[in-house]
Amino acid sequence: MFLLEYILPIRTIKNFIKLESSAGIILFMAALIAILVDNSFLSTYYERFLEFPLAIKVGEFELSKHMIHWINDGLMTIFFFMVGLEIKKEIVEGELNSPSKIFLPAIAALGGMIVPALVFTLFNMGNDFSLRGWAIPTATDIAFSLGILSLLGSRVPLSLKIFLTALAIFDDMGAIIVIALFYNSEISLFALFVSLSLLGGLFVMNKMKVASLPLYLITGFILWLSVLNSGVHATLAGVALAILIPLPVVKGLDKKLHPWVAYFVLPLFAFANAGVSLDDLPSGIGNLFSPVLLGISLGLLVGKLVGVFLTTFLVIKLGFVKMPTNATWPQVFGIALVCGVGFTMSFFVGTLAYPTGSSDLPYDAWVRLGVIFGSLTSAISGYIVLRLTTKPKEDLIN
Repeated sequence: MFLLEYILPIRTIKNFIKLESSAGIILFMAALIAILVDNSFLSTYYERFLEFPLAIKVGEFELSKHMIHWINDGLMTIFFFMVGLEIKKEIVEGELNSPSKIFLPAIAALGGMIVPALVFTLFNMGNDFSLRGWAIPTATDIAFSLGILSLLGSRVPLSLKIFLTALAIFDDMGAIIVIALFYNSEISLFALFVSLSLLGGLFVMNKMKVASLPLYLITGFILWLSVLNSGVHATLAGVALAILIPLPVVKGLDKKLHPWVAYFVLPLFAFANAGVSLDDLPSGIGNLFSPVLLGISLGLLVGKLVGVFLTTFLVIKLGFVKMPTNATWPQVFGIALVCGVGFTMSFFVGTLAYPTGSSDLPYDAWVRLGVIFGSLTSAISGYIVLRLTTKPKEDLIN
């Protein structure tokens, strides 16, 4: 019985990593296609796709937005809902259900957010508008990063894959808090009051052990509409809904959502937000290597590495926690490099920090180039370090 209880969680983790890995590859391909399309004769059609208007109309009620907003404010809410479910599940019954399991990835994630933010701030001091992007390089993309580890197969110990997964989950928690506190527009008190009332209703339903998933989802959709109009970013409604639904009610829902999010929502988001035309950049080397671009790319490449590795090194050397099983310091260094793959969440925070039309300068292009350069260099260097410092499992046995 003990052996069965041990094998099943490991098998679940392996299946999760396998799904995330393939999703990361698709995510990268979607971003690459967006860049190629936006720098080709298809760029006009790409822009038309992003600006295509879609509306929901029921009686007198009408909600009209461009395609890019439906993707970023609508579909990404499903992503955040799934993230909320995964976080709740891991805390209640998974890899984050005890202080000993939580401490190392949590402190590493914290270091991996603080140092990149400091790097970005260092490059952009004195420009209040540019400083709005301080949180862009603080993210770690779980799908992309685990996709890199999948290329190494059995070379990377499972303990480090679990460590990276847990770290990315805490990173998502941090990103959610940052978005809620720092990236809001003008607040509508009425819409905010409605949102809080709906949250109170969901809380009461939870406490009364209401077991109707459709009722939660309908209430959640109304919550999304109210949050959308409140000035608080709409995607946070997805997180709140996930936290307030009892786990038995959504049992298995995360597994059903995961393929849709991994293979449709996130690739579509990457395609819509990764396109960057070189024509958008003004001529001159100073524009290509702007403080914003350098702050993001070096924040991901250097800031993440220093923040994750240094905090991990200190807490292990000070005896607070043990080194992950079968791991070595060069491997931890490689994992810290891989954490610099920001991608999805970095793009997302970039759209909040510098909304389209908020400046005459090409902030959106700088963000995209900075995220792509920082993520790719982190991915390549992390892969090389892990490749050079690890051996396949069969070689270790021999």
